[in-house]
Amino acid sequence: MKKWLKWILGILGVIVVGILILTAVFWSSIKMFLGPEKLSGESEAIPSAETTEPAHLEKGEADWVSWQGVNGDNRSLVKGIIKDWSGGLEKLWEVNYLCQGDLSATWSAPVIQGNRLIVLGRDKKNDWIFCLDPKDGKLLWKRSYKAKAVSSYGSGPRAAPFIEEDRVYTYGRSGDLKCWSLFEGKELWAANVKNEGGAEPRWGYASAPLILGELVVVQGGGTVRTVAFDKITGKVVWKGGQGIAGYAAITATDIEGKTAILVFHGKGLAALKAENGEELWNVSWETSYDVNATTPVVVENKVFITSGYKTGGMLLKMTSTGANSLWRNKTISSHHSDPYIIDGFIYGYSGNSRQNRGAFKCVSLNTGEEQWTTNKMGWGTCTFVDEHLLCLDIKGNIFLMKPDPNEFIKVTEIPQALGDVKGPVWTKPVLANGLMYLRFKQKLVCYKIV
Repeated sequence: MKKWLKWILGILGVIVVGILILTAVFWSSIKMFLGPEKLSGESEAIPSAETTEPAHLEKGEADWVSWQGVNGDNRSLVKGIIKDWSGGLEKLWEVNYLCQGDLSATWSAPVIQGNRLIVLGRDKKNDWIFCLDPKDGKLLWKRSYKAKAVSSYGSGPRAAPFIEEDRVYTYGRSGDLKCWSLFEGKELWAANVKNEGGAEPRWGYASAPLILGELVVVQGGGTVRTVAFDKITGKVVWKGGQGIAGYAAITATDIEGKTAILVFHGKGLAALKAENGEELWNVSWETSYDVNATTPVVVENKVFITSGYKTGGMLLKMTSTGANSLWRNKTISSHHSDPYIIDGFIYGYSGNSRQNRGAFKCVSLNTGEEQWTTNKMGWGTCTFVDEHLLCLDIKGNIFLMKPDPNEFIKVTEIPQALGDVKGPVWTKPVLANGLMYLRFKQKLVCYKIV
């Protein structure tokens, strides 16, 4: 064999061995993202609904009715949670039928009011709405409607529903906004933002709807960047702005004594008058692929925004005529995991959701300086509950941490709370009325947490 050929074969051999070593080292991350659109194992068939529904609607002491909870602050009202998980937590029930067929992955979080839990799903042609008994997981009613949806990380709904009194509002990834009777699932009205001039963003509509007074407000994109419908009739009340829709939930806030709406759209953060959609101000915030997906966090007259792809975060001071940057850096660069402001400090995940090796950080609200960082909780999402942050990483491990600006305090943890999952767990944990709900694609698991 010629000498030059031996050299080439030797170099190729080294490259192959190197690739094999890297694949072995990072196999868990590679496996996780080989098929984020596919389901995790086989789905069960959708069961028949129970013939005996609860005779009336109830409210609980600690409901979770929307993406940001009852008070719109992303904080659960559950108290007295179990803080020692060394013996595990009691699993009360599990369902495994929310998505049907390949590419039907759905990321929408459940919402709960009293004796009703609403969670969304998908099959090849239809969006599904399931109403379960929150305590035992029995199916109370189910509804579906045809919705054309391309598959980009799954074709199912992304946005969490919103329950108000005896109605529930759902927003599909293709722009279908619907109002349903919470009791029996009757469709009360339907609209699609594309019919009003909306333009679907690259990865589908994901911004959770906001119920505010007599309105239900959503991001529409196109010529209706934000659009408000009458929550009872479904008629358009106002349209505000033009441009690319974002993926972050719309947030209500108070600016100088008047109610305003914060819209983290594809190109920045806008504040609108709640009554008519008139723009108060708009701050540019450019990110790769126009992905602004984390919910803006408001404290007094300040708002913190953050985005992934190494964009970073910014703290703004809001007035009725504008918003000024107090600081901007890349300390927290969160892809789609909502941070929290607790006692003058920002706590949250930083990094993109491509692997389970991100960082959880504590940052000073006033200065933007990092207090500490840890990689002991992977990358994931979290919910504030009972003065703690309950975090779920993308492998399905759950952690309980105590917010402290001086050090990272991990209280307890449970590995593989969702079982052996295939693909990234992106849906945040939901806690309501003493129970914890973990959702992964076609599966929803309920644990007793109090």
